[in-house]
Amino acid sequence: MPKPSVAPLSVLDLSPVSAGQTPGDALRSTLALAAAAEASGYSRYWLAEHHLNTGVAGSAPHILAGLVASATKTIRVGTAATLLGNYRPLQIAESIGTLAAVFPDRVDLGFGRSGPPKSSSEPAPGVVPAAEAVSDHVVDGLLIPAPRPIFGAVLPRKFRLQGELLGRFPGDTDNFENDIQDIIGFFTGEYRTKHGEEVTATPALGQSPQFWVHGSTAGPSARLAGKLGLPFGANYHVAPAGVLDSIAEYRAHFKPSADLREPHVIVSADVLVAPHERQAQRLGHGYAQWVHGIRSGQGAIPYPSPEDALEVQLDTEAKDLIKDRLDTRFVGDPHQVSERLRTLQRVTGAQELLITTIAHDPADRQNSYQLLAEAWGL
Repeated sequence: MPKPSVAPLSVLDLSPVSAGQTPGDALRSTLALAAAAEASGYSRYWLAEHHLNTGVAGSAPHILAGLVASATKTIRVGTAATLLGNYRPLQIAESIGTLAAVFPDRVDLGFGRSGPPKSSSEPAPGVVPAAEAVSDHVVDGLLIPAPRPIFGAVLPRKFRLQGELLGRFPGDTDNFENDIQDIIGFFTGEYRTKHGEEVTATPALGQSPQFWVHGSTAGPSARLAGKLGLPFGANYHVAPAGVLDSIAEYRAHFKPSADLREPHVIVSADVLVAPHERQAQRLGHGYAQWVHGIRSGQGAIPYPSPEDALEVQLDTEAKDLIKDRLDTRFVGDPHQVSERLRTLQRVTGAQELLITTIAHDPADRQNSYQLLAEAWGL
């Protein structure tokens, strides 16, 4: 009997480094997870881009995407997202073009806009201004938490150092639309210099990766995805407060393109599944400290074991900083989590869901994805 039609599930992997692991261990776990995700029926395997984090090995997504593609056979592989200000458009086109040439019809390129604020009065990346703060509320069964200010008034030193090392400068995200158009132009052959010269970007020219725009707010990324007729990645797992507004903004500005006639949305969710709820809750210990490292500006720490995590107690201020992340993480047995994901899909109207799972033991992480795939009906 054929399986019922269900929304595709995909994987978002940061290549987390667990306490006691090396970055090499984490990257090899990514390759093993990719092969297992393909066998379980997941549609895409996307890599995130994070820098200067002791607890995250996923800092070079284009290289890692090539390794994942080599370790698998059919699953689509890509980035969620390539942060454009960290590269020149030609570099991105050549890197992704290389992958697309070797692995045709399997490569996705997600565009992200994260960058330094223009001035001290502009919120740091991911910060929701206090004037926009609202209370937690539930929309048709889906929790939409109040936004949390993340870094405060001053951008943490780690992010300032990262910007310096990557050559970022205030306002460089103003080139976001032009950079996307240039990158796509390298693939289609439509790119022209300011003097009208044609440029051949080998091996990008003639390749056809699938382009996505990712965003966390009802801002420029959502509007641009709609304007260009590209699929949109909405962020529930990191910025749940803005997920519905960002999707609405995308749909309001959507214009059909040659590749996409109607809006298409993938929504991310932070998930941890185990055979029994109590077991899942136990495996989830450590998530609070891990997320707090990110939210506080320290950066992701090596993911602690459940036993070690129980010995660390966060204070009230720290708990409040990460409350939205804790409240919107889907932790439980396969039935519980799949039902919550169905609510997320229904309320957002998503065509696909993007699942990210963090656990101390890579085997628990892999098992979580397998249990979810079975419960979802992949």
